[in-house]
Amino acid sequence: MNKSTLALAIVAGIVGLPSVQQASAAGFIEDSKASLGLRNFYFNQDIRDANAPSVKEWGQGFVLNYTSGYTQGTVGVGVDALGLLGVKLDSGGRFGKAGIERSPSQLFPLESNGKAADEFSHLGLTGKLRVSKTEARLGTLLPKLPVVVYNDGRLLPQTYEGGQITSNEIDNLTLIGGQLEHTKLRASSDRESLSAAGPNKPNTNKFYYGGADYRIGKNLLLQYYYGNLEDYYEQHFLGLTHTLALPLGSLVSDLRYFDSSSDGKNASAAGRAEGWSVGGDLGRPAGDPHKGEIDSQLSSAQFTWKVGGHALGLGYQHNGGDSILGLLNQGAGVSGYTIAERQIGGFRAPGADVWIASYAYDFAALGVPGLTAKAIYNKGVNYDVANSSGDVGEWERDLRLDYVVQSGALKGLGFAWLNASLRSDLASQRDVDENRLIVSYSLPLL
Repeated sequence: MNKSTLALAIVAGIVGLPSVQQASAAGFIEDSKASLGLRNFYFNQDIRDANAPSVKEWGQGFVLNYTSGYTQGTVGVGVDALGLLGVKLDSGGRFGKAGIERSPSQLFPLESNGKAADEFSHLGLTGKLRVSKTEARLGTLLPKLPVVVYNDGRLLPQTYEGGQITSNEIDNLTLIGGQLEHTKLRASSDRESLSAAGPNKPNTNKFYYGGADYRIGKNLLLQYYYGNLEDYYEQHFLGLTHTLALPLGSLVSDLRYFDSSSDGKNASAAGRAEGWSVGGDLGRPAGDPHKGEIDSQLSSAQFTWKVGGHALGLGYQHNGGDSILGLLNQGAGVSGYTIAERQIGGFRAPGADVWIASYAYDFAALGVPGLTAKAIYNKGVNYDVANSSGDVGEWERDLRLDYVVQSGALKGLGFAWLNASLRSDLASQRDVDENRLIVSYSLPLL
């Protein structure tokens, strides 16, 4: 039995626990849920460089998600399982072989001969314990918090390994704390330690995080979070989200502030010389004693006016530090909790002023439920780049069209087209045009 088949078989075994166990843990079984997510993904990336071949790949992803209930009693115990399988449908050529043009794979890991793998998979198990309104989880996690966001921009999602405690004992207040130790990237089955600097840099097994969400009424959310990647950076986050009812529609305000500073070995010249440094401090010239040190103060404000099926947004983001925003980054896809994060670019460079305009429409207002469209434009200027002769910046335009079947035998079947173009003055960023076509469906099993 190959690895991918074994992974799915293990999850299936968890779903089908024997009746003896069912008798002793009625809540565990009765409240269990399982689903099979299907994602068919076509990816086309055209790098606007005569020396760089385009990426054209097609794959089928399977996500088997099992969530148990809790055993009965004061202390409830449960287990979740996540089985991931990616299958290559098309990916031509090999990378790094003389006479064969092929860019590095975006959807699949590469074999030792440079060829995209025919399939890849992994199984994630999570033990959980609940007391009152507090839950502890240990194992595979999919965090989506201001200081750490898992990446789900390809065939299969990135996963993390660690422990997390979430408490809702106080009304309207959610407290979260945890530690992450490893990750499996979105196109890999390998278990890796953590870094803020991309590939081929020293890694650590300690990312600590914690924070609070506090709701005041239905329309105001206040947030504070802290994150610390050992020997790289520590980060504080403040956020405010508010919805204001207007005579015509509503106004959603989203304010965010990140303060990232160096920690441990990244804070010393000796540590940075050993490799505990980061890229992205473009304003520091070679030889600067602080080159590679994390120092970022990133603030943003976004306002969205919603009326009928329309949503018109305007936003602004500024990085006042000398480096990029501190982020967990193993160099193969990263997501950040910023308003300027786009399909291709991150817009996190030091000194950057980023202006954002967006428009979205929900066609349910015209009697076509399930159909939505969105357009976003980012314009980044004033990038802090050492020895530059003029203004350095970049722009990106994203378009997205989604449709979900609302009824009939195909109810829930989703179609998405994502199109983006990025143009940049940065030497480290190529100009890119990109299309993604995604067909998705979730099949309930329990």
